[in-house]
Amino acid sequence: MSAGPEPGHWFEPVAEHLGSAYLRYSFTKGTEQEVGFLVEALDLRPGQRVLDVGCGPGRHAYALARAGIEVVGVDISERFVALAQDGAPPGATFRRLDARDLPFDAEFDAAISLCQGAFGLAGGPGAPLDGDGLVLDGIARALKPGGAVAVSAFSAYFQLRWLEDADTFDADAGVNHERTAVRGEQGAEVPADLWTTCFTPRELRLLAARSGLGVRAIWSVTPGAYAADPPTIDSAEFLLVAERPG
Repeated sequence: MSAGPEPGHWFEPVAEHLGSAYLRYSFTKGTEQEVGFLVEALDLRPGQRVLDVGCGPGRHAYALARAGIEVVGVDISERFVALAQDGAPPGATFRRLDARDLPFDAEFDAAISLCQGAFGLAGGPGAPLDGDGLVLDGIARALKPGGAVAVSAFSAYFQLRWLEDADTFDADAGVNHERTAVRGEQGAEVPADLWTTCFTPRELRLLAARSGLGVRAIWSVTPGAYAADPPTIDSAEFLLVAERPG
């Protein structure tokens, strides 16, 4: 078993400042719709085990647990894991782990990694080019044969079409650097640097194949409005749905 993540991931101080204020952001308000869609897309049933990678304060894990599904949520942020553990419903447990070094082996019926909770955040200063591939490798290992995974990823097409003044896009690495400010629980804003890896559907298919996953579908999705829509250049996120061969 891994002893836990090494300190120093750029997201940790961001999450520490955000705390529960993370749940005030508009993209977190569509949890029930997203989970309802994923229950159907992944054919989830009560009693199954799901791994939530980059779970944040646990919003998707909570919704799945309320549906009778056993969920293990992992996140690199100690603050987010503590928030998730506080008041967690029966069936939802949480651990502080680095998504690039997951210790699980064929233990889960399904896995999710949504809203750049882990997949898509492995870039940044000094990061290896294939950091997000390591996340997907660990997810693939964690699945039982025949297990399914849903991973959301930010669209490179969308990011470049709507590149803002505060953004700098690294064409070589496919990583967008945003200089912004985040507001904490008491309303105080602090400057923050965010690094988000962006993808095309072709890259997602190649990464899935590299991790030994068979792709079922790639859809264009919007937080709170997940649907089985074909990829376009107009939506901010793609949803990769794949499976570990049985």
